[in-house]
Amino acid sequence: MKTTSLTLPSNEKLGLLSNLSTMVNAGLTMSEAIDSLVTDANGNLKILLLGIQADINQGKPLYSALLKYPQIFDSVTVTIIKAAEESGTIDVVLKDIKATIKKDIEFMDKIKAALTYPMIIMVVFTGVLLLLLTFVIPKIASVFLKLRVDLPLPTRIMIFLSDVIIHYTIPVIFGGVGLLFLIVFLYKKKKRLFVRLVLGLPYVSVMARQIDLTRFCRSMYLLLTSAIPLYSALQLTETVAVKPDIIAAIVRARDFVGAGKRMTDGLHGQTSIPSLMVKIIEIGERSGTLDKSMQDLTEYFDYQVTTQLQYMVTLLEPLILVIVGVIVGGMMMAIIAPIYNLIGQVGSL
Repeated sequence: MKTTSLTLPSNEKLGLLSNLSTMVNAGLTMSEAIDSLVTDANGNLKILLLGIQADINQGKPLYSALLKYPQIFDSVTVTIIKAAEESGTIDVVLKDIKATIKKDIEFMDKIKAALTYPMIIMVVFTGVLLLLLTFVIPKIASVFLKLRVDLPLPTRIMIFLSDVIIHYTIPVIFGGVGLLFLIVFLYKKKKRLFVRLVLGLPYVSVMARQIDLTRFCRSMYLLLTSAIPLYSALQLTETVAVKPDIIAAIVRARDFVGAGKRMTDGLHGQTSIPSLMVKIIEIGERSGTLDKSMQDLTEYFDYQVTTQLQYMVTLLEPLILVIVGVIVGGMMMAIIAPIYNLIGQVGSL
């Protein structure tokens, strides 16, 4: 496997940094710590550690070894480790990186947990729909066809779909799999376009902006506490945002800093950046505590996103149930309506 494509689960990455931090703070050299970790590692983690071990044994610094694994270590983490190695504070910085990655994992877990319920409901609904179309509808359809009952349009559509699934099972399966692969292929090729379409949805857009701001503030805090210059920190944090308007605001702030002005001069007038955030950053710039301001903003936006996620889940639960209930109820009515018509015709005889 190429080093550029090597990936590592978040929990293994956190475990690796935790172990490195513990060993280095216990007095072991980086080479000794890596040698110790290689022994019990397996899978991609072992490949990663062997690669790092080889580079360190050749006299290369740790950040140089990590540069080969962009899918595991982002530019922010590598830059912080580079600064720490040059200043001799790698033991302190590893603790900070470990704590930050742990918070980032907890943050993403909250988002995944919020999306789990809707996904489960959709899977269950799809299963119920297939069950009705493959077992219930064919039996009822045979009765209707024998009695030559005039069927309403919804009932005819359901019978048609049922016939297609039953009589063309293999083509339907291949078609479904092919459609899935096509979606995955288009997502990989046009990922930015797909992400922009999703992030353009009304409520999702607000959530995505807050998530971007949380990650931006967290990265800025970690970079600034590692004594990375403000211009370089802003340049690095461009990559942590997803929404174009947030990226544009960061770039504008970076350009203003590069021109010798304050960061807040570039953030003023940017509709994507809340005024409260600009004010707190301005206070941090004036007092020389910009890193502390970024830490406060991280906690603030983290709370905001968590609250919004809980609200979204609370709103989605009954909404999804109502939608599923309406669809399933409509299917049931499509089955029951012809039966009532048949009973009415028998009763009128």
